[in-house]
Amino acid sequence: MRLLRIPYDAYLHFLADDGWEIGGHIALSTLMALFPFLIVVTELAGLFGSKDIANSVAQLLLEAWPKEVATPIAGEITDVLTSVRGGAPLTLGAIFGVYFSSGCVESLRVGLNRAYNIQETRNWFMRRTESIAYVLLGALSMIALAFLVVLGPFLFDAALKYMPWLAPLEATFTFARLGIATLVFVVALVLVHKWLPAGRRTLLEIAPGVITTIVLWLITGVAFGRYLSEFSSSYTRTYAGLSSAMIALIFLYWTASIFIYGGALNNAIKRARTN
Repeated sequence: MRLLRIPYDAYLHFLADDGWEIGGHIALSTLMALFPFLIVVTELAGLFGSKDIANSVAQLLLEAWPKEVATPIAGEITDVLTSVRGGAPLTLGAIFGVYFSSGCVESLRVGLNRAYNIQETRNWFMRRTESIAYVLLGALSMIALAFLVVLGPFLFDAALKYMPWLAPLEATFTFARLGIATLVFVVALVLVHKWLPAGRRTLLEIAPGVITTIVLWLITGVAFGRYLSEFSSSYTRTYAGLSSAMIALIFLYWTASIFIYGGALNNAIKRARTN
Protein backbone atom coordinates (compact mmCIF):
# COMPACT_ATOMS: atom_id res chain seq x y z
CA MET A 1 0.00 0.00 0.00
CA ARG A 2 2.92 2.32 0.67
CA LEU A 3 4.00 2.03 -2.97
CA LEU A 4 0.54 3.21 -4.05
CA ARG A 5 0.20 5.86 -1.36
CA ILE A 6 3.33 7.75 -2.40
CA PRO A 7 2.30 8.27 -6.07
CA TYR A 8 -1.18 9.27 -4.88
CA ASP A 9 0.30 11.73 -2.38
CA ALA A 10 2.46 13.14 -5.19
CA TYR A 11 -0.65 13.61 -7.35
CA LEU A 12 -2.49 15.40 -4.53
CA HIS A 13 0.41 17.83 -4.13
CA PHE A 14 0.59 18.13 -7.92
CA LEU A 15 -3.04 19.32 -7.87
CA ALA A 16 -2.52 21.58 -4.85
CA ASP A 17 0.48 23.25 -6.50
CA ASP A 18 -1.47 23.99 -9.71
CA GLY A 19 0.39 21.32 -11.67
CA TRP A 20 -2.03 21.26 -14.59
CA GLU A 21 -1.95 25.04 -14.89
CA ILE A 22 1.85 25.19 -14.72
CA GLY A 23 1.96 22.39 -17.29
CA GLY A 24 -0.08 24.55 -19.65
CA HIS A 25 2.35 27.44 -19.07
CA ILE A 26 5.34 25.21 -19.85
CA ALA A 27 3.63 23.81 -22.96
CA LEU A 28 2.90 27.27 -24.36
CA SER A 29 6.39 28.51 -23.48
CA THR A 30 7.96 25.49 -25.17
CA LEU A 31 5.96 25.92 -28.36
CA MET A 32 6.78 29.63 -28.46
CA ALA A 33 10.49 28.92 -27.84
CA LEU A 34 10.82 26.15 -30.45
CA PHE A 35 11.32 28.35 -33.50
CA PRO A 36 13.54 30.97 -31.78
CA PHE A 37 15.69 28.12 -30.44
CA LEU A 38 16.13 26.69 -33.93
CA ILE A 39 17.14 30.13 -35.19
CA VAL A 40 19.83 30.12 -32.50
CA VAL A 41 20.92 26.66 -33.63
CA THR A 42 21.04 27.85 -37.24
CA GLU A 43 23.30 30.76 -36.30
CA LEU A 44 25.62 28.61 -34.20
CA ALA A 45 25.73 25.86 -36.82
CA GLY A 46 26.79 28.48 -39.34
CA LEU A 47 29.93 29.04 -37.27
CA PHE A 48 30.85 25.42 -38.01
CA GLY A 49 30.19 25.92 -41.72
CA SER A 50 26.90 24.03 -41.98
CA LYS A 51 23.63 25.80 -41.30
CA ASP A 52 21.83 22.83 -42.85
CA ILE A 53 22.56 20.93 -39.66
CA ALA A 54 19.73 22.93 -38.05
CA ASN A 55 17.27 20.79 -40.03
CA SER A 56 18.87 17.71 -38.50
CA VAL A 57 18.54 19.23 -35.03
CA ALA A 58 14.85 19.87 -35.69
CA GLN A 59 14.41 16.23 -36.69
CA LEU A 60 16.11 15.12 -33.48
CA LEU A 61 13.90 17.36 -31.37
CA LEU A 62 10.78 15.92 -32.98
CA GLU A 63 11.99 12.32 -32.99
CA ALA A 64 10.30 11.55 -29.67
CA TRP A 65 7.00 13.09 -30.78
CA PRO A 66 4.24 10.96 -32.34
CA LYS A 67 4.44 11.27 -36.11
CA GLU A 68 0.90 12.67 -36.19
CA VAL A 69 2.17 15.58 -34.08
CA ALA A 70 5.67 15.94 -35.52
CA THR A 71 4.88 15.84 -39.26
CA PRO A 72 2.87 19.11 -39.52
CA ILE A 73 5.27 20.95 -37.22
CA ALA A 74 8.28 19.63 -39.15
CA GLY A 75 6.88 21.20 -42.31
CA GLU A 76 6.58 24.58 -40.62
CA ILE A 77 10.08 24.30 -39.18
CA THR A 78 11.51 23.50 -42.61
CA ASP A 79 9.81 26.56 -44.07
CA VAL A 80 11.26 28.80 -41.37
CA LEU A 81 14.79 27.41 -41.55
CA THR A 82 14.97 27.48 -45.35
CA SER A 83 13.79 31.10 -45.41
CA VAL A 84 16.40 32.26 -42.88
CA ARG A 85 19.33 34.14 -44.38
CA GLY A 86 22.62 35.24 -42.93
CA GLY A 87 23.66 38.71 -41.92
CA ALA A 88 22.55 41.21 -39.30
CA PRO A 89 18.85 40.24 -39.27
CA LEU A 90 19.74 36.63 -38.48
CA THR A 91 22.22 37.68 -35.79
CA LEU A 92 19.60 39.95 -34.23
CA GLY A 93 17.05 37.15 -34.50
CA ALA A 94 19.46 34.79 -32.74
CA ILE A 95 19.91 37.25 -29.88
CA PHE A 96 16.16 37.57 -29.42
CA GLY A 97 15.88 33.80 -29.90
CA VAL A 98 18.22 33.16 -26.98
CA TYR A 99 16.20 35.44 -24.73
CA PHE A 100 12.79 34.06 -25.68
CA SER A 101 14.08 30.48 -25.45
CA SER A 102 15.33 31.22 -21.95
CA GLY A 103 11.70 31.94 -21.04
CA CYS A 104 10.98 28.26 -21.63
CA VAL A 105 13.76 27.33 -19.21
CA GLU A 106 12.27 29.72 -16.65
CA SER A 107 8.88 28.02 -16.96
CA LEU A 108 10.57 24.68 -16.21
CA ARG A 109 12.23 26.26 -13.19
CA VAL A 110 8.91 27.56 -11.87
CA GLY A 111 7.30 24.15 -12.34
CA LEU A 112 10.07 22.28 -10.52
CA ASN A 113 10.24 24.80 -7.68
CA ARG A 114 6.52 24.28 -7.11
CA ALA A 115 6.86 20.50 -7.43
CA TYR A 116 9.73 20.35 -4.93
CA ASN A 117 8.01 22.93 -2.69
CA ILE A 118 11.06 25.19 -2.75
CA GLN A 119 11.12 28.96 -2.38
CA GLU A 120 13.31 30.62 -5.02
CA THR A 121 15.91 32.91 -3.45
CA ARG A 122 18.06 33.86 -6.45
CA ASN A 123 17.43 37.23 -8.06
CA TRP A 124 15.91 37.65 -11.52
CA PHE A 125 19.19 38.54 -13.24
CA MET A 126 21.00 35.45 -11.96
CA ARG A 127 18.14 33.17 -12.93
CA ARG A 128 17.81 34.62 -16.41
CA THR A 129 21.58 34.48 -16.99
CA GLU A 130 21.59 30.84 -15.97
CA SER A 131 18.65 30.13 -18.28
CA ILE A 132 20.44 31.78 -21.21
CA ALA A 133 23.49 29.62 -20.47
CA TYR A 134 21.27 26.53 -20.55
CA VAL A 135 19.88 27.59 -23.95
CA LEU A 136 23.34 28.09 -25.45
CA LEU A 137 24.64 24.86 -23.95
CA GLY A 138 21.56 23.02 -25.20
CA ALA A 139 21.97 24.43 -28.69
CA LEU A 140 25.63 23.42 -28.87
CA SER A 141 24.80 19.97 -27.50
CA MET A 142 22.07 19.48 -30.10
CA ILE A 143 24.47 20.51 -32.87
CA ALA A 144 27.07 18.03 -31.63
CA LEU A 145 24.42 15.34 -31.35
CA ALA A 146 23.17 16.09 -34.86
CA PHE A 147 26.68 15.66 -36.23
CA LEU A 148 26.98 12.37 -34.37
CA VAL A 149 23.60 10.92 -35.32
CA VAL A 150 23.25 12.32 -38.83
CA LEU A 151 26.84 12.34 -40.04
CA GLY A 152 27.90 9.20 -38.16
CA PRO A 153 26.80 6.79 -40.92
CA PHE A 154 28.70 8.78 -43.55
CA LEU A 155 31.85 8.69 -41.44
CA PHE A 156 31.43 4.95 -40.90
CA ASP A 157 30.97 4.33 -44.65
CA ALA A 158 34.10 6.36 -45.36
CA ALA A 159 36.03 4.34 -42.79
CA LEU A 160 34.88 1.09 -44.43
CA LYS A 161 36.68 2.02 -47.64
CA TYR A 162 40.00 1.92 -45.81
CA MET A 163 39.13 -0.59 -43.06
CA PRO A 164 36.69 -3.13 -44.55
CA TRP A 165 37.11 -5.37 -41.51
CA LEU A 166 34.78 -2.93 -39.67
CA ALA A 167 31.76 -4.13 -41.69
CA PRO A 168 30.52 -6.66 -39.08
CA LEU A 169 30.44 -3.83 -36.53
CA GLU A 170 27.95 -1.70 -38.51
CA ALA A 171 24.92 -2.85 -36.49
CA THR A 172 26.80 -2.27 -33.25
CA PHE A 173 27.85 1.18 -34.42
CA THR A 174 24.26 2.14 -35.24
CA PHE A 175 23.03 0.89 -31.86
CA ALA A 176 25.79 2.78 -30.04
CA ARG A 177 25.08 5.96 -32.02
CA LEU A 178 21.38 5.91 -31.12
CA GLY A 179 22.20 4.84 -27.58
CA ILE A 180 24.36 7.91 -27.13
CA ALA A 181 21.51 10.09 -28.38
CA THR A 182 19.17 8.53 -25.82
CA LEU A 183 21.76 8.91 -23.09
CA VAL A 184 22.16 12.62 -23.83
CA PHE A 185 18.40 13.06 -23.49
CA VAL A 186 18.34 11.26 -20.12
CA VAL A 187 21.34 13.24 -18.86
CA ALA A 188 19.61 16.49 -19.81
CA LEU A 189 16.54 15.48 -17.79
CA VAL A 190 18.72 14.58 -14.80
CA LEU A 191 20.60 17.89 -14.95
CA VAL A 192 17.38 19.87 -15.13
CA HIS A 193 16.03 18.19 -11.99
CA LYS A 194 19.33 18.49 -10.17
CA TRP A 195 20.41 22.04 -10.98
CA LEU A 196 17.53 24.10 -12.37
CA PRO A 197 15.28 24.52 -9.29
CA ALA A 198 16.57 26.12 -6.09
CA GLY A 199 18.52 23.93 -3.69
CA ARG A 200 20.42 20.76 -4.50
CA ARG A 201 19.34 17.13 -4.77
CA THR A 202 21.28 13.89 -5.02
CA LEU A 203 21.00 11.52 -7.96
CA LEU A 204 19.17 9.00 -5.79
CA GLU A 205 16.62 11.65 -4.83
CA ILE A 206 15.77 12.57 -8.41
CA ALA A 207 16.05 9.10 -10.00
CA PRO A 208 12.44 7.96 -9.29
CA GLY A 209 10.92 11.05 -10.86
CA VAL A 210 13.21 10.90 -13.89
CA ILE A 211 12.44 7.23 -14.54
CA THR A 212 8.70 7.79 -14.04
CA THR A 213 8.78 10.77 -16.40
CA ILE A 214 10.48 8.78 -19.17
CA VAL A 215 8.10 5.81 -18.81
CA LEU A 216 4.98 8.02 -18.78
CA TRP A 217 6.31 10.03 -21.74
CA LEU A 218 6.69 6.84 -23.76
CA ILE A 219 3.18 5.66 -22.84
CA THR A 220 1.68 9.07 -23.58
CA GLY A 221 3.45 9.29 -26.94
CA VAL A 222 2.12 5.92 -28.07
CA ALA A 223 -1.40 6.57 -26.75
CA PHE A 224 -1.64 10.07 -28.17
CA GLY A 225 -0.30 8.91 -31.53
CA ARG A 226 -2.96 6.19 -31.74
CA TYR A 227 -5.65 8.63 -30.69
CA LEU A 228 -4.66 11.10 -33.40
CA SER A 229 -4.55 8.37 -36.03
CA GLU A 230 -8.25 7.78 -35.35
CA PHE A 231 -9.58 11.24 -34.49
CA SER A 232 -7.17 13.79 -36.00
CA SER A 233 -9.90 14.97 -38.38
CA SER A 234 -11.86 16.32 -35.42
CA TYR A 235 -9.02 18.75 -34.67
CA THR A 236 -9.05 19.93 -38.27
CA ARG A 237 -12.79 20.58 -38.14
CA THR A 238 -12.54 22.40 -34.81
CA TYR A 239 -9.38 24.46 -35.22
CA ALA A 240 -9.04 24.65 -39.04
CA GLY A 241 -5.64 26.15 -39.90
CA LEU A 242 -4.58 26.11 -36.25
CA SER A 243 -5.01 22.35 -35.91
CA SER A 244 -1.27 21.59 -36.17
CA ALA A 245 -0.41 24.10 -33.46
CA MET A 246 -3.21 22.89 -31.22
CA ILE A 247 -2.20 19.24 -31.59
CA ALA A 248 1.39 20.12 -30.69
CA LEU A 249 0.22 22.27 -27.78
CA ILE A 250 -1.96 19.50 -26.32
CA PHE A 251 0.87 16.97 -26.65
CA LEU A 252 3.28 19.37 -24.94
CA TYR A 253 0.69 20.02 -22.24
CA TRP A 254 0.59 16.35 -21.31
CA THR A 255 4.36 15.90 -21.43
CA ALA A 256 4.93 19.07 -19.37
CA SER A 257 2.42 17.94 -16.75
CA ILE A 258 4.17 14.57 -16.53
CA PHE A 259 7.48 16.39 -16.13
CA ILE A 260 6.12 18.35 -13.15
CA TYR A 261 4.61 15.21 -11.64
CA GLY A 262 8.07 13.62 -11.74
CA GLY A 263 9.32 16.38 -9.45
CA ALA A 264 6.25 16.02 -7.20
CA LEU A 265 6.92 12.28 -6.94
CA ASN A 266 10.50 12.87 -5.84
CA ASN A 267 9.26 15.29 -3.19
CA ALA A 268 6.59 12.80 -2.01
CA ILE A 269 9.24 10.10 -1.60
CA LYS A 270 11.37 12.52 0.41
CA ARG A 271 8.42 13.33 2.70
CA ALA A 272 7.70 9.60 3.18
CA ARG A 273 11.30 8.98 4.23
CA THR A 274 11.32 11.79 6.78
CA ASN A 275 7.95 10.88 8.34
